[in-house]
Amino acid sequence: MPELPEVETVRRGLNKLIVGLKIKQVSSDNPRSFPNSENDVRLFLVGASIKAVRRRAKVLMIDLSTNYTLVIHLKMTGQLVFVSHHSDRSASSASHADAPHTGATVESGRSNDGLVESTAAKNMSQGVMVGGVAPTFTDIPKDDERKVGANRPAGPASTETDVQRDEQKNATVSANETRFGAGHPNDSLIGKLPDKSTRVKINFSDEANLFFNDQRKFGWMKLMPTAEVSNIDFMRKVGPEPLESNFSPEQFQQRFLRRARTTIKAALLDQTVIAGIGNIYADESLWMSQVHPSRLVGSITDKEFDSLYHSVRDVMSLSIEKGGSTDRNYVDAEGKRGSYMDFANVFRREGQACSRCGNEIIKTRVAGRGTHICPICQVL
Repeated sequence: MPELPEVETVRRGLNKLIVGLKIKQVSSDNPRSFPNSENDVRLFLVGASIKAVRRRAKVLMIDLSTNYTLVIHLKMTGQLVFVSHHSDRSASSASHADAPHTGATVESGRSNDGLVESTAAKNMSQGVMVGGVAPTFTDIPKDDERKVGANRPAGPASTETDVQRDEQKNATVSANETRFGAGHPNDSLIGKLPDKSTRVKINFSDEANLFFNDQRKFGWMKLMPTAEVSNIDFMRKVGPEPLESNFSPEQFQQRFLRRARTTIKAALLDQTVIAGIGNIYADESLWMSQVHPSRLVGSITDKEFDSLYHSVRDVMSLSIEKGGSTDRNYVDAEGKRGSYMDFANVFRREGQACSRCGNEIIKTRVAGRGTHICPICQVL
């Protein structure tokens, strides 16, 4: 599941690319992914301009000129992919990169918000639009698929493998295209869209597109009045942001003390205690502060809490700087893959030597999750 750094990467990228754009059409193939009435979509989404992109914990909010907000949760397999053929978008949109956003003040000097053009698919299905809303997408015409590679220089007849190779190249390479994708790591981030995982397509007036893809259909985009967003049950219960500039070590410790009889890892994963920490960053932070994940919160000393506070902030800030944690098909706001996993100390490092003591990293299970520790550095 995308964690806070991945969702923050999404926010930063979209804030550069879509603020100021006007929504022309919206299409969706699944009411669970897009649970909004056609009337609300026509009145408050289609024709609206993007005012800002905010984040709270793992939830994204796209504020609209109609005083409505598109609230987005990526859940397990969600991703957002922006595709445009306007090569000058970086210069025109860069001023929006650090616009204010609720509950996510990242420490200064740690961000890396540049934008470069990357290669991606050019051919996209347009969908069947009815008053700006489409229940399904159309398939790419078979005739168009057969045209792939038709303009190649004359030569020996192509084998089936040659044609397949050309189709793959056509699906992922296009000149003068700005592409941003973040979220669950799979080929939809870099392949031709829409595809079978596309649940929502937002078409802007300049013909750029924002795709919401979700293989397992757990994620959603909900349209609601901006004034009501803070009243969502999740928003009322979620804990403070770990990277807020005014969030102190003392406040951090106090949030945990009400869970004194819970393991420290379970408490870290509890979104009502602290927002946005998932399995990767819990393991990394506990290793950095040399705290065993199975220890009860009540056994953690003041000194250890202070160390854990700084570890959480350092680990998550580094991950945001590196563009997220995934080491697979991930394209961040610079067209690069997320690279935090290159710097991870314990997560997915079982069997390797601990970078601090040289002992072997092991994988165990704590709070129902796979957990990576150094049994020498993190003593129970």
